[in-house]
Amino acid sequence: MIVGRLLPLTIAFASAVAPVPLLGQDTTAIDRGVRIGIVYRPGVRPGIVVLPGHQAGLDSVRAIVARDLDYSDRFEVITMPGGDSARGTAAAARPDPARPGTRPRPATPAALNYPLYRALGADFAIDVRAAAETTTVVVHDVTAGAVRRTVQGIVPALGLPGFRLAVHRLSDQILQATVGAPGFAATRILFVRDGKVYRIDQDGADVALASSGEHQAMSPAWARDGRHFAYMEFADGRGQLFVQDVATNRRVSVTTTGKSLDFTPAFSPDGKTLAFSRATEEGTDVYTINVHDNCCLQRLTRGGFSDNLSPTYSPDGQRIGFVSTRPGLPQIYVMAADGTDQQLFAPFDYGVSGSSNAPEWSPDGQSVAFHRDVGGTLQVFVLDVRTRTVRQLTSLGRNEDPTWAPDGRHMAFVSDRSGYRQLWVIDLETGRIRPLLQQSGARLPAWSPRIPEAGITNP
Repeated sequence: MIVGRLLPLTIAFASAVAPVPLLGQDTTAIDRGVRIGIVYRPGVRPGIVVLPGHQAGLDSVRAIVARDLDYSDRFEVITMPGGDSARGTAAAARPDPARPGTRPRPATPAALNYPLYRALGADFAIDVRAAAETTTVVVHDVTAGAVRRTVQGIVPALGLPGFRLAVHRLSDQILQATVGAPGFAATRILFVRDGKVYRIDQDGADVALASSGEHQAMSPAWARDGRHFAYMEFADGRGQLFVQDVATNRRVSVTTTGKSLDFTPAFSPDGKTLAFSRATEEGTDVYTINVHDNCCLQRLTRGGFSDNLSPTYSPDGQRIGFVSTRPGLPQIYVMAADGTDQQLFAPFDYGVSGSSNAPEWSPDGQSVAFHRDVGGTLQVFVLDVRTRTVRQLTSLGRNEDPTWAPDGRHMAFVSDRSGYRQLWVIDLETGRIRPLLQQSGARLPAWSPRIPEAGITNP
């Protein structure tokens, strides 16, 4: 039997320069990360600047937004010193000549100094303002010399539940307004540490306990709606599966599980079905159960003398990737969602390629990430679903257990490249890699879909 996926994690706090850091605010500097052997052409990304300002309470908002934009890997983030001198000069307040003796009229709002920002290499400038709980973000198109879009959001006060997620959602709206791509700022990563499931924001902040059980927890997996996750709780040699509500922490046990070792759950795209691995005296096989109606257990594989485990659904729900030992060493296979048409998925060389484990289908359905033993060291690979070709993504140190961000271009994985095993994030297009949680002992990560706005709060 093959053990599931294992992982340590890493935190990097980063942000833009804020004028006057306030006590308790998140104003740490951006960790630029490093780049690995992926072709990258500098200078082709648009420049973006988060404008400084002096409005009280917005330092943390600006810092988080700047970090999110940097971690999107779609911009060259330009940092600016504090102050409003670069914005332009507002007209001075003056009396109304038509009404002598009246109070001066308010100054005209200062115009952005577009030529200055163009000279600095900025294509976009982001102005953050607030009134009560409403935060307004003005997206300036510096090249066009005009406002491109204004977005608003309700942002709770710093330290209140929902503050960081609300700011992350503003960052995602900025990304959509500037480059027309959905962001992944408002996402979280589940991971296991010390027998408990924790969650962390994608920027490496706000680590918190997620699981609510007393026994050892493993194998977290997100539902597509971002409102629920599943995990295995291990006790007395058996694995019980649970589905937990993110907002309320209320959990329910999955029917028919817990009498044997049930692990590595995976939700179908519609959230109604849970695929998982079950280990018995006969071996390990892949099963599914309808968690919507809590019924209808179905066995998909019959290994006999082989083990089958670690299921992962295709985004359309039509296929399931999984690990099988039928060739001898574990390799990546695929089958229809009903268990038919089982076949080798990721090609390998008999007697040369090592074992392959921990498959995860990409959000766009075009790729499957997994790790493979290369000369006694695990490395992350990516399978092209259409051509059935694989490419090695990592080479430095031991790298394993990849999990996709919802944008399909970022991936988290475990690596010991820094000297100890921790979680890293890589951008597959630029090759930039950054640590996530600078603590050892984290493993089994699962990247969430975009967290929905309604009903989600920090526990």
